Amino acid sequence: MKDIRDLAILDHLRTSRAASVADLAAATGSSVATIRRDLQRLDDAGLLRRTHGGAVLPDTHEGDSPFLEVETVNRTAKRRIAEAAARFVEDGHTIVLDIGTTVLQLADLLRGRPITVITANMAVFELLKDDPAVHLVLLPGDYDPVYHSVSGHLTTDSLRLIRADHAFLGVSGISASGDLRDTTIAQVPIKQAIADACDEVTVLADSSKFPGTGAARIDLPSSIVRIVTDDDPPVPVAAAFAAHGVEVLVA
Repeated sequence: MKDIRDLAILDHLRTSRAASVADLAAATGSSVATIRRDLQRLDDAGLLRRTHGGAVLPDTHEGDSPFLEVETVNRTAKRRIAEAAARFVEDGHTIVLDIGTTVLQLADLLRGRPITVITANMAVFELLKDDPAVHLVLLPGDYDPVYHSVSGHLTTDSLRLIRADHAFLGVSGISASGDLRDTTIAQVPIKQAIADACDEVTVLADSSKFPGTGAARIDLPSSIVRIVTDDDPPVPVAAAFAAHGVEVLVA
């Protein structure tokens, strides 16, 4: 029930940008006290910002660069990361590919493989759509031209219906405490749904993502088993990952 309320609260804020506690209580059929607790929890997770008497949804693309511009940055390092990550994909696997340009490099290396690829990444879809070996599943959602992907509650809801062997996540950054960060709040529930839908998760992050930035924090799920990067992360980050049993693989 809590997850359903969260989606209803965020959907309401996406439409109105701001809402009072009373408005959200009416929209979700919940008590004012319940909504106040929900707003505090969602604020702590970086999904919204609490205000006096309500909440607002921050600008979800503040500071983001267009996909084609980001794709050219650190391309050699991203390719090395993708090559290391590709070794964990076996023929017959069902995998989920997140948004992001490093994930796109991985998709390029998986062409011709007899696998199932589930993605919200339109660049991955364009790359693999004519590949006869790949069973390609494009998730539904609202088109996002900045990230060249789809997102929204349709995307998140669809992920709850699947089970996959492996997911490969992109992130905007990784904080000194090992938190995964994203500059786009709307991506957080999608990434968490991806992690919940998969037996194993690998995060792809080039060294420019250390230390990370972004107002949105992604909980470190137990399904994350490794981070693949191109250089040794700072000592506090490596220690945080070790404490969670997450392997750091330097490509």
